This record gives sequence, structure tokens and C-alpha cells, in this order.
Amino acid sequence: MPMLEISTGATLFYEDLGDPAGTPLIAIHGWLGTGRYDLGNVIDWLASEGFRVLAPTRRGYGQSLPKPRDYPYDFYHRDARDMFAFMDALNIDKAHILGYSDGGETALCMATMQPERPLTVCVWGAGGSFIPELRARVQSNYPATWMDEATRQLNGLTTQAQADALVLGWINAIKYMIDAGGDISLSKAHLITCPLLIMLGDRDTLNPPIIAQRFIEKAKQGRLVMFPCGHPVHDQQWEGFQREVRQLLGLA
Repeated sequence: MPMLEISTGATLFYEDLGDPAGTPLIAIHGWLGTGRYDLGNVIDWLASEGFRVLAPTRRGYGQSLPKPRDYPYDFYHRDARDMFAFMDALNIDKAHILGYSDGGETALCMATMQPERPLTVCVWGAGGSFIPELRARVQSNYPATWMDEATRQLNGLTTQAQADALVLGWINAIKYMIDAGGDISLSKAHLITCPLLIMLGDRDTLNPPIIAQRFIEKAKQGRLVMFPCGHPVHDQQWEGFQREVRQLLGLA
């Protein structure tokens, strides 16, 4: 699979699947993952539907550079700028944007930063803001003794200290956002002009429904769908997930 150097200073590994002449669709993975690791079932399915599916690994994860992954306080917006630079490098003007978890927050930032470029936006496990009650939940991720060996190997984390440092960087950035009022893209949701679908599990401990409801109220063409599951809707409610994405993308 190819590596692509982009104008924002990152080099991204990516998968390019489906019909090269199909409508482009960018799939953005979550925290500590890659396009294949997090979204393999999603990208393979959508490639079979005739889209040109591009699944970049965000900077610092998997094989993408630079390493180690870091977390400035605007890292969601930096990742969004990376995604636009990725599209530019491939001469893609417009695309459907899908994002899971942290990739979903990135997708929502994209939709507010350059609203003319997404054809549709579909996110799950994300909602555009954080509420104060999430601070303790986020902090509970440290130390990173919960991280499995596959995730460590995927991200080149060979010691517990490296895993702890990466996780602590993410935690500190999220807590900064929470303490600054919690806004990621919520305040600019009214700028989104394309159809938007947010999907959440009712047992998602990072994304209570009120977050997505606030976002949907501001977006012009937004829709929220809840599922009886946790964070990874695409894994735990596959048929329902497919149904809603099909509707958004206009698939028969």
C-alpha cells in the first residue's frame, strides 16, 4: 500500500480500494487505529458498492509519520488539515467523509472548515464537543495498562513508558478542551452545508446523546440515529449501521 507525503508535514500510509473512477469516499479511523484495523469491514463493503474508498492512517499512527504521535490542543483540527492536504495531493476536490471516534471528530472539523468539499459526512462515536462530566472518564485511561499487544505493535510502542506517554498526551489535550469549554466543532456546526449523519450507541461512555443532539440542532441537514450498543456501532450493530449509511449515500 502507498505512502503519501502531504503539504502539512506528515507522510500518510493509506489504502485505495474500489473503483478508481468511482465517487471518492474518505474513511477516517479512530484513536490508536488505522483504516484497516478499525474500519476493515466498512471500507471493504463500500469499495464493493462502487466508491473509490481511501483510508488514510492519520499522522503518527500505524506506519504514518512523523512519530511519535503527539497531541497539540488543536489536534483534531490539525488532523482535518492533514485530510484536506491528503485530498489535495490526490487531486480530489470533493468526497464523502466517514469518521469513527477521533476520526469522527476530525470529520466534523472538516465539515466546518471547508464546508464546500464534503459531499456527505457520516460519523459515529463522536459529537463535536465534550461535557465536563467526561473529564474523569478520560483520565481513567492512564496508565495505559489496558492497551493490548496488537495495538502496541500497530503503533510501534515497544515499552509501557511509550504507551503511557502517548496516552497521557491524548488525555491532557482532551482535558484542556474540556476545561476550555468543550467545543471542538460545535460552535461552527451551522456552517455545514452537506447532509450529516451522526450515529451513537446508547452505552457509549464517551459520547452521551446530548452532545450529538446539540450538534444536530445547529447543522442544516443533520440527523442523529441511536443504537443499543457501545462505542463501535459499526462492529456491534452492523446491519443497522449499513442501513443508515446506505440511506445517507443514496445506495439502493
